[in-house]
Amino acid sequence: MAAERLLAFGILVHIIYLASIFDIYFTSPLVHGMTPYKSKLKPPAKRLVLFVADGLRADKLFELDDHGETRAPYLRHLVRKKASWGVSHTRVPTESRPGHVALIAGFYEDVSAVAKGWKENPVEFDFTFNESRITWAWGSPDILPMFAKGASGDHIFTSMYKTVAEDFGDEDASKLDTWVFERSNSFLDLQEIMTL
Repeated sequence: MAAERLLAFGILVHIIYLASIFDIYFTSPLVHGMTPYKSKLKPPAKRLVLFVADGLRADKLFELDDHGETRAPYLRHLVRKKASWGVSHTRVPTESRPGHVALIAGFYEDVSAVAKGWKENPVEFDFTFNESRITWAWGSPDILPMFAKGASGDHIFTSMYKTVAEDFGDEDASKLDTWVFERSNSFLDLQEIMTL
């Protein structure tokens, strides 16, 4: 009898500890009912081109090889001379390592998204793409629908590779990157032709 009570007490304590972790760390960052604000400042650029390299560690990007050369000369050139850049720090729970919601919407992902697998926005939120005049995006079928679904208007155009293409154990890790590059490159070539 005493052993059963001790076991029940131990299970209860573990349930309380588990619940407290969710209560303390996994609270929603969203606040609703606020008045929208539009900046009166002139935008710093006409266009935003956002490249997200999922899984690219900042320390490896900035690290030099044995010959003192960078592993990513073009990206390093952009960082030093032209572009604004930042390193994304994620916090659990997150669907992706760079935390796409944090990058594009400006807050950590909502905890209620855990139950939905981040395929949908269980809580509506505003994001950069929604406030832009037009957005084109290429990439993951796990990430892009989050931003296309809650958009107001018909100005977000997405092109996603097939879910079966996401074989992260494949020896050629560049397949998905190549897919995105080819689609975006074709799009930019088409835009150049249209402006002639």
